[in-house]
Amino acid sequence: MSFVTDHVSKVDGQLDALQLLRQPSIPASPELPSTFVETHEASDVSETSERSSELAELAELAQILKIQAAIKALSTASSFSALLRPETIWAALDQTLKASVANSEEFRVSSTQVLELEWLLVSKAAIQTYGIILNALLEQTIPLSNEIGYWDQVLGSYRCTGLYTVQTSPRRLWCWANDIYWDAWQRLQNVRSAGEDEEEARVSLISDCWRQFYGLVKDSMRDRSLADMQSKFLSPLTMSRLEARWKRNHLKRLREMSASGLGILMDEGLIFDADEEAPGSTKDPFNSKEEWRSVVSKSVSLMEMVLQNINTLELGAGEFEETVFMSVDDDSQPPQHNNMEKQSVPQVVRLASRLQEILRFQIPTHITTSTELATEYGRPSRLVRYWLPGLALFLSSGSLIRILVNSKAEILTWIREFGMTSMDFWNNWVVEPMKKVVRTIRHDKDSEIAIMSRESLKGDRDSLERMVIDFARDNPNTSTGFPLTNSEISVIRAKVREGDLTPVLRAYEKDLRKPFMGTIRGDLVRALLIQVQKTKVDVELAVSGIDALLKSQELVFGFVGLAPGILVSLSLSRWLGDVFAGRRGKVQGRKQGSMIRILRNIDRILSGSTPSESGMLSYKDHGMLLCEVHILRQKAQRVLPGEIHNEFLEEVKDLVDLRTGIERQTRVVERIRWAYSKWLR
Repeated sequence: MSFVTDHVSKVDGQLDALQLLRQPSIPASPELPSTFVETHEASDVSETSERSSELAELAELAQILKIQAAIKALSTASSFSALLRPETIWAALDQTLKASVANSEEFRVSSTQVLELEWLLVSKAAIQTYGIILNALLEQTIPLSNEIGYWDQVLGSYRCTGLYTVQTSPRRLWCWANDIYWDAWQRLQNVRSAGEDEEEARVSLISDCWRQFYGLVKDSMRDRSLADMQSKFLSPLTMSRLEARWKRNHLKRLREMSASGLGILMDEGLIFDADEEAPGSTKDPFNSKEEWRSVVSKSVSLMEMVLQNINTLELGAGEFEETVFMSVDDDSQPPQHNNMEKQSVPQVVRLASRLQEILRFQIPTHITTSTELATEYGRPSRLVRYWLPGLALFLSSGSLIRILVNSKAEILTWIREFGMTSMDFWNNWVVEPMKKVVRTIRHDKDSEIAIMSRESLKGDRDSLERMVIDFARDNPNTSTGFPLTNSEISVIRAKVREGDLTPVLRAYEKDLRKPFMGTIRGDLVRALLIQVQKTKVDVELAVSGIDALLKSQELVFGFVGLAPGILVSLSLSRWLGDVFAGRRGKVQGRKQGSMIRILRNIDRILSGSTPSESGMLSYKDHGMLLCEVHILRQKAQRVLPGEIHNEFLEEVKDLVDLRTGIERQTRVVERIRWAYSKWLR
């Protein structure tokens, strides 16, 4: 939604407010037929009624209903879109006014109510046409800044100028050869027409004709070289810069003219002295009727004159404005109060015909002419700009195709291996670690981390207990000297669990005194093996502690194993997202940067403008301001949140309000900068 739709809705609301001022005199609802039915019934009772008057009333009733339906279709409040298609507006005017003219000629229908409704219909159509023209001028003016920026870039450096010279060299060569050809062809025709009888026999042969034509081509090239001797002193780069500067100046002139036309229509078109929010005004209804009819007539003339003169680039912006206003003053005629009722129907029909001509012919002609001018003075076509890389690609296409065909098997293998590697990476480093993490969270027994089996330590410890107890039973002299009782065995078992091997160590110390005898008896070897078993149990206890520590951090290790796959996957997906989605972050930054540049352009327009005596912008500067504000609204809609965007639209409304003056508009720009700096950084 742009400021054009907002402005059209506002003007349409003002027109509706004017109709509310004269509500007793204008039927505003479909209940009108009952009034005419009652009149019809009264006329039946009357003795002076005739059949012709009954038919006239019925025709008037049908005409009123048809006009009301057309008015409703052209109203912004009842239509889905604020701006309708030109074909829809033209059809509404054509069908309704044809019926109006036919009824007027057949039944002499000249009711005030019908005339009021016809004027309202034409006013609604004028508002819609007004919006279409504003939108066309806006769409025409905004792209010109990009084209002017292209020529600024060409003129900005000799590298860009050289590139432009290379790009346009085939076109220059073609134009030169075409001029030579047609000049030689014209000379050949002149020679044949001058000496047709004398030279008929000599040039009868085809070879002689071509020989004569080639001679004329050489003469034409020599003459043209002498004529272009002055331009030879200029380098190709200089000529390209002159051409770029010439086209840029024409584009600037076209932008100024379009902006001036936009400003004229916004400031002078369809200015109704009414407020749609205050319908209860005490203004004289008759004067109000005369005023809004005059406003509609002048606005239609204004639209027509703007479309007729806006593409005349020979005029400057000032001359264009003077020409438009002088034409409107010559076209406008003051209303005649004494014969208004006689002149109303022809005037409204004539005004509707002018609107139809604008919709059917002038708007399409304006759009076509503007497009042709923008194409003529804008950047070259893509074929001209990219013929060199296209030619290089075409010349190397054979080698590229041959390389691709010869390497078809290797390329297919690379693609297949790349796919298999990607699938294996996804399954082994993302899916499987994720499954393990899920099993760990659910305390799955198969997912527990273990360095040793659960029953290993218990079996070795029980074996150590049995070995020590058996050793103590076989060597009672190492403890008490008597056979061990059950209580002593229980004490020894408890000490062994705590790591105390006193009976074994005492026997070991005793056998060390006589190691040979201890070895023969086997007690020394037995004690050594028990100590080996004790060392094994101690190692398993240490390992079980590490195992318990790993089990307590099992979820952490699961996420650590999952992290590499997730990081690689996220990095790859982010890179692909930046490549295929247009780098959203950078795009957002470019949008914010473009908003800052637009505010800079608005500030330049306000600071560089020449205010009028009332301190307001000129028509050209106002049109330029409207174009920049339109782009700013579109950018802000994609950057600002919903509530902030609504507040921003209020600031924009104050910015485009011409009546506030340049000083207040400059303060609005400063307020936008600091109030919305968070989204502009």
